[in-house]
Amino acid sequence: MRRIGYDDSGMKSWIAAAELDGYRGSLAAAEKMLSEKTGPGGEYTGWVGLPAQVDGGQLGRMTETAQELRGKSDVMVCIGIGGSYLGARAAIEFMSPTFEDMRAPRVVFAGHAINSDYLSDLLALLEGKQVAVNVISKSGTTTEPGITFRIVRAWMEKRYGKKEAASRIVATTDPKKGALRALARDEGYRTFPIPADVGGRYSVLTPVGLLPIAYAGIDIAKLVSGASDALEALQGADPDRNIAGRYACVRNILFRRGKMIEVLAAFQPHLHFVSEWWKQLAGESEGKNCTGIFPAGLDYTTDLHSLGQWMQEGVRSVFETFILLKKTRTTLTIPRFTDDGDELNYLAGRSLEEINRNAFKGTLLAHLDGGVPASVLTLEDRSEETLGELFYFFEKAIALSGYLLRVNPFDQPGVEAYKKNMFALLAKPGFEASAQAIKERVDRLGL
Repeated sequence: MRRIGYDDSGMKSWIAAAELDGYRGSLAAAEKMLSEKTGPGGEYTGWVGLPAQVDGGQLGRMTETAQELRGKSDVMVCIGIGGSYLGARAAIEFMSPTFEDMRAPRVVFAGHAINSDYLSDLLALLEGKQVAVNVISKSGTTTEPGITFRIVRAWMEKRYGKKEAASRIVATTDPKKGALRALARDEGYRTFPIPADVGGRYSVLTPVGLLPIAYAGIDIAKLVSGASDALEALQGADPDRNIAGRYACVRNILFRRGKMIEVLAAFQPHLHFVSEWWKQLAGESEGKNCTGIFPAGLDYTTDLHSLGQWMQEGVRSVFETFILLKKTRTTLTIPRFTDDGDELNYLAGRSLEEINRNAFKGTLLAHLDGGVPASVLTLEDRSEETLGELFYFFEKAIALSGYLLRVNPFDQPGVEAYKKNMFALLAKPGFEASAQAIKERVDRLGL
């Protein structure tokens, strides 16, 4: 793999080479289940070969649609929750200028919360702007994006009229069925399909992620190309060659030693939402059957001045994966002043990258000394190809890790628990049988 590297040499005090070698058989079995679709959830492994199978015509249509919408809008409202927005947001934050006012056009995200203030502020932001909408839902009945789209759709139809509003709305949904598919057909919205064999958290390289990413001006063909390179490289049961498999094995060995929390620690602000995307990917794939590694994300050096104390001396239930960017797009150096009251002249002439790199080295050594097993994932640059490789690396690694953990990495039965209670409390049709018992429990809790 040309753009991503993985180094777990800091794990030698915790993991012997023979122990890692002993995972070859388990890794081979997990690889076989993925490639042959024979493992738990095999019907949702369409993402495995996806980068090499992406329809060039569909890529072209998404790019053309994005360009058309860019030509007549200042902002796109991307409506979705979980995997329906986190991948796109991760890509846009990684690839774009830091501050949203520097981005034209802008992508803003909604449908991932239930909050009047958030949506009121969103509608206020849209006033005076030309607007496009991408609503993303396989079923069209998910509560959070569903109620958000109702509010945004009403605003769009009032602003533009139904016909023009419809020309500015794109639905990404099930190719054949579902409430959103039916609405799109009735209203004349353009549509892109969510593959039936790809679950939400593995969908960033489908139209779910690619359309809003393209609208942001990012080259989605290059993104997919990078993922395709990773697909070719991340094969086989040899942890010395397949770094996704190696990372999966390391995670499982440490988990079985009581290291139940993994911290993905990034030294680049543009990686914050990559961590957020990874948290959903890992947490929803592995956290079931009363097992699973808890994924957490930290932004260094910022969080070294807050949670850094806990990382250094807190409960030793944690291991750490550093994610480090080798090349930034620009370089600034520290100026020299004759008055050295802040005592920083020793840094004069040095780049921020050199200082940040040494902050990483110092943190790695300190955390290893503090009893935190740590490995390092390096990214070559902030290019589409590198990001595509990173997306596929994590998808492959977490899927393998889930199989090594002996869970189904592609379902999420626990997500339904809160929904059933909420629907009963809101008197949704079909939930009458459980409504009274749930209301009584709520009353006993004084809620």
